[in-house]
Amino acid sequence: MRICLDTSAYSHFKRGDPQVVDLIDRADWLGVPVIVLGELAVGFRQGKRRHENQSALDDFLANPVVDVLAVEEDMAGTPLPANDIWIATVAVRHGATVLTYDQHFGSIARVGATILTAPNG
Repeated sequence: MRICLDTSAYSHFKRGDPQVVDLIDRADWLGVPVIVLGELAVGFRQGKRRHENQSALDDFLANPVVDVLAVEEDMAGTPLPANDIWIATVAVRHGATVLTYDQHFGSIARVGATILTAPNG
């Protein structure tokens, strides 16, 4: 199973949400778009655990099944919300399903998405 992680899925994974932990644990390949790294970096800067969060992310990215995915020039499209179109495009390029909690991924025709529901709503 090939999965392209959205920022929301990584965040829920770090919180221990069992449905995303199970899917990530079973993946043969995990793609992390550079856009996700940018969104996480902004969140880390705004939080109180910046260095701990960055260290945990670095450890996650060091796993041999994890690849950081670049945005390439021919992937440009119409933003739908902000950075999610880039995440979708990178996932399509790498033949991966986007694992997310964001419902709007279901409306992007060429993108396979597993849309999870947060445990409390």
